[in-house]
Amino acid sequence: MNTAASSPSGGGHHPCRQRLALYIRLVRLDKPIGILLLIWPTLWALFVAADGWPPLYALFAFCLGTVLMRSAGCAINDFADRDFDGSVARTVNRPLARRQIAPWEAVAVFVVLSLLALPLVFPYGPLVWGLAVVAAILAGSYPFFKRFFAIPQAYLGIAFGFGIPMGYAALTGSVPLSAWIMLVANILWTIAYDTEYAMVDRDDDLKIGIRTSAITFGRHDVLAVMGCYGASLALLAWVFAREELHPAYWIGIVLAAGVAAYHYTLIRTRTREGCFRAFNHNNWFGASIFLGVLLGVLLK
Repeated sequence: MNTAASSPSGGGHHPCRQRLALYIRLVRLDKPIGILLLIWPTLWALFVAADGWPPLYALFAFCLGTVLMRSAGCAINDFADRDFDGSVARTVNRPLARRQIAPWEAVAVFVVLSLLALPLVFPYGPLVWGLAVVAAILAGSYPFFKRFFAIPQAYLGIAFGFGIPMGYAALTGSVPLSAWIMLVANILWTIAYDTEYAMVDRDDDLKIGIRTSAITFGRHDVLAVMGCYGASLALLAWVFAREELHPAYWIGIVLAAGVAAYHYTLIRTRTREGCFRAFNHNNWFGASIFLGVLLGVLLK
C-alpha cells in the first residue's frame, strides 16, 4: 500500500489539494508575469495622477483588483480557447485542454473572481464604478476577438490598461487627456510584447485559424514590434512633459528604451526561445518606467 497517497499530508495527492492546484494553473497564479504586466501601468497612473504617493487604500485596491481581474481573464480565456489549446504546443497541458476541469468551472471562476473585485471600487464614485463595469466587459470579451480581429493584441492592450483611466478617476475624479495618452501608450506596449508572445505560437495558430498580430504583421513582425515600443515610449514622454514632472522620470524612459533594444536582439531571428524570453522580459520595461516615476516622486 502506498502510505504517502493515503496520508493527509501525502505530497499533494489529497483531492482538494489537487483541485486547488488545477485552479491555480487555470488562473496562472503559477506564472505571475501577466500580473506584473498589468500592475506596472496601473502604478504609473496612480503615482502620476497623485503627483506623489497615492493613498494606501488606492494602492491596495488597484493591486488586488489587478490580480483578481487578470486571474478572471485567464479563466475565461481558457474557456474560449478550450477547443484550440490542445493543438498548440505551449498550451497543450492547460487544465481545460486536458479536460481536467469542466468548462462551466472556468466560467464560474471568472464570475466569482470578478464579483470579488467589485467591492474594491465601492469607496469611489459612479465614474469609477462605470469604468469598472467596462473593464469587466473588456476582460470577458477579449478571448473571443481572436476569432475575427486581425490584431487582437490591441484589444488586449485596452483591457490590460484600463486600470489607467480607473486610477485617474479614483484619485482626481476625472479622466484627463494624459490618462488617455498613457492608455494608448500601454496599448502599443501590449501589441509589442504580445506580438512577441504570438510569434512563439505562429505556426500552431496558422493551422487552427486563430488571428494574431504576429500573423497579420507577417515578415514585418520585428519592425512592428520595435515601432510599437518606440511609439509607446514617445507617448509616455509626452505625458511626462504635459504633466511637467520631475526630470528623474526621464530615467525610466531611457532604461525602458534600453530594454526594448535588448528585445530586438532576442526576436530578430524569430526563434521560439528568443521570442518567449523577450515576452517574459517585458516586466523590466514596465518596471523601468515605474522606477523613473518613483524617483520623480522621491526627489521632487
